[in-house]
Amino acid sequence: MLNQKLQQKLQQKLSPQQVLVMRLLQEPILSFEQRIKQEIEENPALEESSEADSQEEEYSDELSLEPLEEDQLKDDLEERVELNNEFSIEDYLEDEDIPGYRLTTSYSRPDEESREHPIISTISYQDFLLAQLGLSNCDDREFVIASTIIGNLDDAGYLRREESALVDDLAFNQNLQTTPGEIGNMLKLVQSFDPPGIGARDLRECLLIQLEREPELTPAVELAIVILRDHFDEFSKRRFDKLTARLKVSDEELKAAIQEIQKLNPKPGGNIPETSRSDEFIIPDFIIMNIDGELELTLNSRNAPELIINRQYQEMLQAFAKKRSKATSSEKAAITFIKQKLDSARGFIEAIKQRQETLLKTMTAIMEYQRDYFLSGDETMLHPMILKDIAEIVNMDISTISRVANSKYVQTPFGTFLLKSFFSESMQNVKGEEVSTREIKKILQDIIQEEDKNNPYTDDQLVDMLKGKGYNIARRTISKYRKQLNIPSARLRVELQ
Repeated sequence: MLNQKLQQKLQQKLSPQQVLVMRLLQEPILSFEQRIKQEIEENPALEESSEADSQEEEYSDELSLEPLEEDQLKDDLEERVELNNEFSIEDYLEDEDIPGYRLTTSYSRPDEESREHPIISTISYQDFLLAQLGLSNCDDREFVIASTIIGNLDDAGYLRREESALVDDLAFNQNLQTTPGEIGNMLKLVQSFDPPGIGARDLRECLLIQLEREPELTPAVELAIVILRDHFDEFSKRRFDKLTARLKVSDEELKAAIQEIQKLNPKPGGNIPETSRSDEFIIPDFIIMNIDGELELTLNSRNAPELIINRQYQEMLQAFAKKRSKATSSEKAAITFIKQKLDSARGFIEAIKQRQETLLKTMTAIMEYQRDYFLSGDETMLHPMILKDIAEIVNMDISTISRVANSKYVQTPFGTFLLKSFFSESMQNVKGEEVSTREIKKILQDIIQEEDKNNPYTDDQLVDMLKGKGYNIARRTISKYRKQLNIPSARLRVELQ
């Protein structure tokens, strides 16, 4: 049975302006710059300011836009829909005047040098292989098969797909009937291209291809080929004692063979010529400098434009205001459009200012919280810090702090780091003091770096050594920290001296 009833409930909703601020807040500087360019393209009332415009706006007391309250926004929406004669432009134009410089936003410091990174023309390693394929003596059918193989190589240069799957691809996409044997023959052609090792199906095959293309087959190279071909499992697990026993070679001979293997490239897909490889830059969102023992924080935004409200749109709205009573329906629609764009431009500039203030406020709290580290660069000086700690300091929600720390980098005198890497859980040492897990990881890393590689420490030994330093940690925690630091187990850290 259907019935109707009234229900009252209280719920919280974010305004469109708050949603915009949150979206801008979580974007790192590069995507933020793209977002600004997109907004300028979509909103003609928003524009970049030249130096002359900035000086003019600084001393201007002309038309300005006062932010509207929520109730006014609702009334404004009704006016846009109805387009009736009760629409008052004067109410919009005659709000409390705000100096023009408050409608601009600039991210650059006066003394900051303007830098631009050139765009480098690059080619992928697949293009590099296709160029070599074009120089080979193969017919059209073989060219299509080899091109398909090259197109299926992963970033490391390996062919991870089965030959039967490539047969199906060629049948469906190229209407070309072939066999796994024919695929294998063309794969050998691709494997003969540079860089050596390209087109291999696994690491063992990749290393063998490179060794077999050595210009001189020395005893060490020949032994390395035998190790990879017949004893790869023992080699990958670093069971050197079994290798010397099975191959009946001395430790010096085995060491020479392993050195030949270590010279090889396990990822030939990244071994394209240096002239065609692009450099990758990390542009930090924050810069921390140590000036005579005092930390100085700046928001890096050298590529962000200075935004202002388009003056022509303001003047157009003034011109329509003078003839409001005689405005036609098309002119009323134009008034609504102009006002909408001006409101949107003003809101976007205000959102950028809020983003900048939130970033600086949050990063300042992080800098002061980790002041000892930023002054010394010693990772053992890092204090335990979670999102809640900073949220309480700046009096913001944890989700806001999370957005600030997301995908942003800070440049320090000791390097450029991901901001969220400074957040870590806490543990208690034997004295009952709270210490950062990152401090423990640093000590663990230092111990492993200084160990005897002939007899590396086991996890149980590492537990005892950390207990001796005052850190009571379980063995499974040591194993977890090793994996986070990309440190293999003791057996895989064995090296021949």
